[in-house]
Amino acid sequence: MKVNNVNQYQLSTIRKTPVSTPVFSGAARITSGLKQECADLRVFHHHIYEFKKGIRNLILTTEKSKYRKPIEEKLQKEKIDYVIHDIDTNKINVYFGEKACVDVVKTFNPKLNELTPEQDFMLGIMLGYDRVKQCIRYLSFKKKNLTVKNIKE
Repeated sequence: MKVNNVNQYQLSTIRKTPVSTPVFSGAARITSGLKQECADLRVFHHHIYEFKKGIRNLILTTEKSKYRKPIEEKLQKEKIDYVIHDIDTNKINVYFGEKACVDVVKTFNPKLNELTPEQDFMLGIMLGYDRVKQCIRYLSFKKKNLTVKNIKE
């Protein structure tokens, strides 16, 4: 086998020559789509981590509707109880965590602004909100005898 002597100039020229690699536009779209999904669901995955570490018993996260299927698949794979409520055509509320907590959420109106003061209080406590602030919020709702929806309007 014969080896040609290559000088430094020829070597640097060879290195600078671009290598032609085939580009598959479909593959590029899939890769960029997966990157976007990972970025969009970063908080969702962090919430799963927190749940598994015992930091929280119930999580509420609002996500894009287009990720409903991967979200459900991930929660099923991890054997985590969940319920998903549609907000509109583009957004969903995903509740997941301990079965008892999720079962309570299933009894609530899916529209958060239509919860009773008692439901609003319970949900806030289960999500780990400040207890004293939840008590003050509850008492203000009860004093006015209003629902959450009426308070926000």
